[in-house]
Amino acid sequence: MSNAFCVTEPDWNDIKAADITEQPFLSDDKTLIVPTQHGELSLSISQFGLRIQSDANITDDFGMLTQAPDRQTLVLSGDKSHSTLAAGDYRLEIFAAPLHFKLYKNDVLVQQSATDGHFVRQHRLPPFAKTDKGWLVSLELSYDEAVYGLGEKWGKLDKRGQLIRSYNHDALGVNAEKSYKNTPYAWSPEGWNLFVHTPAPVTHGVGYALWSQRAYVCLVEDEVLDIFLFHQDSPAKSLQTYSELTGFAPTPPTWSLGVILSKAYYKDADELLAVAREVREKNMPCDVITLDGRAWQDTDTRFAFEWDPKRYEDPQPVIDELKALGFKICVWEYPMISVKNPLYKKAAEKGWLIKDKRTGEAYRYEWDLSPFGEVLTPLPDSGILDFTNPEAYEFWKTSHKPLFDLGVDMIKADFGEQLEDDNMLSYSGDSGNRLHNVYSMLYNRCVYEAAEAYCKTGPFLFSRSAWTGSQRYPSQWGGDPQADWHGLAASIRGSLSWGMSGGPFFATDIGGFYKDTRDAELYVRWAQASVFSAHMRLHGIGPREPWSYGDEASDAVFNALKLRYKLIPYLKETAEKASLTGLPVQRAMALAFPDQPLSHSFEQQFMCGDDLLVVPCVVPGGKIKYYLPKGEWVRFGTDDVVQGEQYKEEILALNDVAVFIQKGSRIVMGPDVQHTDMDMSKTTHWPA
Repeated sequence: MSNAFCVTEPDWNDIKAADITEQPFLSDDKTLIVPTQHGELSLSISQFGLRIQSDANITDDFGMLTQAPDRQTLVLSGDKSHSTLAAGDYRLEIFAAPLHFKLYKNDVLVQQSATDGHFVRQHRLPPFAKTDKGWLVSLELSYDEAVYGLGEKWGKLDKRGQLIRSYNHDALGVNAEKSYKNTPYAWSPEGWNLFVHTPAPVTHGVGYALWSQRAYVCLVEDEVLDIFLFHQDSPAKSLQTYSELTGFAPTPPTWSLGVILSKAYYKDADELLAVAREVREKNMPCDVITLDGRAWQDTDTRFAFEWDPKRYEDPQPVIDELKALGFKICVWEYPMISVKNPLYKKAAEKGWLIKDKRTGEAYRYEWDLSPFGEVLTPLPDSGILDFTNPEAYEFWKTSHKPLFDLGVDMIKADFGEQLEDDNMLSYSGDSGNRLHNVYSMLYNRCVYEAAEAYCKTGPFLFSRSAWTGSQRYPSQWGGDPQADWHGLAASIRGSLSWGMSGGPFFATDIGGFYKDTRDAELYVRWAQASVFSAHMRLHGIGPREPWSYGDEASDAVFNALKLRYKLIPYLKETAEKASLTGLPVQRAMALAFPDQPLSHSFEQQFMCGDDLLVVPCVVPGGKIKYYLPKGEWVRFGTDDVVQGEQYKEEILALNDVAVFIQKGSRIVMGPDVQHTDMDMSKTTHWPA
């Protein structure tokens, strides 16, 4: 096994490509065995295309896949140097020295091993290799081919030219490659899709020029290789196929489409209730109010499902008043237990916590306090709940019951990115690095199942970290953006990127999380953009109630919130469609208009559902730049018709939004209400 791989500039000459060492053969009529110096590769073809596995006997212990591929009968011909494998619509050509391939669908070449060669070798990049870091696979990129997906990423939606690592981080912002939600799934408008089925980190050099501007180089940082390559005729069909394999998101409850109010944080019951009463007195549309981490937990002893007795001797009267005011209630959690809480000792003794390989005892997670500054409270050493332990999983799940019985409706499932040390050992036998990503999905699943079992108003949560399969446990929100214009623009791109990766439901922190800048114009534009996201949450450090930003901003945001509630019937239809198709509520132009490439570079604008084209304002001063696809478009709320296939610039007044609907389309609109428990049966259509 070579030690030459590094993520800066690998010495490709020193990485030995995998060779076919003996003639490939069928072990049964649905499995091709390809012998290599690194062991046998198992190949199969199903409705999910070509699957290549280094060990076909490895089971999906984490449940990332929702169905087993229906493997098709294979027909094999050829010899050791060149074999042909056929099944259904697919045909695979396999070559021996080094091992490389060409994949055809309906006799059209859809993907192949990278053809980047040089004077000495046909393949400068090894098509397949096993390095000290894991399995390496190199695929071909056309000269102008875009690549999308790979989770929530803050930069350009087209990942061509980027080095992306599928590894969940507490990203502390939206400014770098690091992100909270990742999945090693990528697709091209040309039709091919790559999905790496793994819990482990994956590094993607997507036409990354330091490696190769003409190849997609994928490093699977695991002993096991398990990849799917399939082709579909459209991005929508690609997302549907990926969702069929890894799971569709259930439709969230209608109340979750309303406004969620939060801040970090309401310090006690008096402040919480005062804000809730003011919301209703001012007739602000709002469905959910949130008790963030320090709002209901003692920071020194969290997390243990217990209300801080110094502030909430009996939380029931507080919950009852919020309910009487028409609010659903969200509370915060994370999967960590402070060493200062008696629960830590109990959980450690029962083996419910991630262990330290060096001692066999519970691993004590030490927080890096450097990012906390003056804003965030320093946290004590903590244990990490081990969701691979069935007893621990069940304990965490059932511990939610008293919260839901009390009247809580929604959980904000924060963190989940802390398994970052290979001295960590789980009940499943996996080390911290291998379990790191999929831990988020297991955490999401546990909390969602608790809501399914115990919540009276329907299961729904906000998760910050996510992995392949997390879309089945909606929803996700975009972490902690800076409260500035870059934070807004990057949050929108993160939302669209997650949507292009199989996650249909997303929200951002309206106004930005860090810090309390009191930028009224930014707050307004963030709220206006978020009207057209799957979920809408006002949150950050400092008050996020509209009136806290002044009269002009308050009026504009009130108008945005009222529009949000009128759109709930349309958003509900869109969410239901997402649950059937995998299409996100917010759709990037490359996803919504794959046959109109001129629109693809406009990566800030998006479609909300099938019908509404939204152009957010992401700079101060109201300037927007946008492109309308072909056809005639009607400006939302007016009779103005604008011709498509043109680029436009304009200046928006603070109270204006740039939203368009294709002429001839109509959407359903609901009534003016303050929350979704009110009568929403009277609907109209726009345009009338």
